[in-house]
Amino acid sequence: MLIMQDALPLIKTFLKPLEVSDRARALTIRCLVAFLMHLGKMSASRAAGAIRTDGRHRAQICRFLGRAYWKRVDLLGSLRAAVLELEAKDGSFFFIVDQTVCSLQGQRAENTYNTRNTKRRPTKSKRKQKKFARRSCHCFVMGLLITPSGIRVPFCRSFYTKEYCTKKKIQHRSQADLAALLIEELPVPPSARVVVLGDTAFDAEVIRDACQKRQFRWIVPVNPERVLAGEKPRPKVSSLSEKLHAEHMVRIEVHAGRGKYVAYRRIARCRIGPKLKARTYYVHEERRDVHSVGKVRLFFSTIKEPVPGQRVDVQKILMTNDEQLSLRDVIETYQLRWQIELFFKELESELGLHHYQVRQFEKVECWVKLCLAAFLYLEWLRARKLRQRSLTEKQRAWWQHQRTHGIALAVRQTAERHELDLMAKALETESGRRRLARLLAQSHPKEYQAMV
Repeated sequence: MLIMQDALPLIKTFLKPLEVSDRARALTIRCLVAFLMHLGKMSASRAAGAIRTDGRHRAQICRFLGRAYWKRVDLLGSLRAAVLELEAKDGSFFFIVDQTVCSLQGQRAENTYNTRNTKRRPTKSKRKQKKFARRSCHCFVMGLLITPSGIRVPFCRSFYTKEYCTKKKIQHRSQADLAALLIEELPVPPSARVVVLGDTAFDAEVIRDACQKRQFRWIVPVNPERVLAGEKPRPKVSSLSEKLHAEHMVRIEVHAGRGKYVAYRRIARCRIGPKLKARTYYVHEERRDVHSVGKVRLFFSTIKEPVPGQRVDVQKILMTNDEQLSLRDVIETYQLRWQIELFFKELESELGLHHYQVRQFEKVECWVKLCLAAFLYLEWLRARKLRQRSLTEKQRAWWQHQRTHGIALAVRQTAERHELDLMAKALETESGRRRLARLLAQSHPKEYQAMV
């Protein structure tokens, strides 16, 4: 919680590309402050009291989330452009697609669906059973663009159920369709080399078509039902692993703190050192014609050391259309897919992505956008800091390795120091002391102000 709105470093400069009114901009800053500096569970009440000198009622935050101007204002698009302007290096871009769900408990929330088994269990007694509210979830298809210098730029598309699409008269799209739209709209330079990464759920034709339109490369695990091209009966791709033995496998050691992909991983310095063990993979490559896909490179990998004379226990089969990557590059590149899982963890544990308690899904979408805007703000600050020539080698290394938690702590410390300077200046004069006392007295919403 901040006392002064101007204490958040460079927040007005960051939001300058956003074309909204001053009132909407002030409420946006209030929400960003709450996402970055809340203690405990994030909520509308936290956002209402985020700026102590200018308290608001929590209902105003809920109304702000449902304003009609968010439909015509591209909140994230303008902020992404400001972040991408700080990327000046040539190299490979990695775009990772995945979906995340936010569970909630309630029967009136819009656009929810169940991911569990809803079949009633047989009762074993005549005793009256307790009734619980139906637990459901919202789904968001997200993409994480990692630039050559390690900047992370988030993208998001909401998944709409068929019932919600019928109610709102909008087109229903699957998660793979939404991921394909993210790929088609990805704002990267025309000459940039982009590799798209996904899990088995995104081994889909629409994903490959979107990559072909943009001339992107892709790496995905093979769907277990994939078959080889040819006349029927077609053997499954996984059947090729039955013929693999120890002499077919190539041993590859991957060190997380070494190599050309260190900037993309952004591993904490405490995890990099002589005690960090390498991860060993055993990989075999083949070029095959896969049904409905075409000619691709297949990589059969496992972390279990093969035993001579026995069949290899293949754990994962990767498929790619990239002809330039080496065997090691493919393994290290696909390791980057885990970065989006860490991204989801940071959004939920650090920023409070899933802490909303509203029924209208349009308000939920605005909540998610503001959460991603807070994440963009941290990435923007980090990129600006690394461009400063006055940084020492130790300071530069610190900013290079920090993730969301570390940058958020740095923002809080900077804001606290700035507020201490403002209060020290106010305490020098009698009028300044009276003004500070008046601001602190008004720091809580009216319904919570003590009657003294």
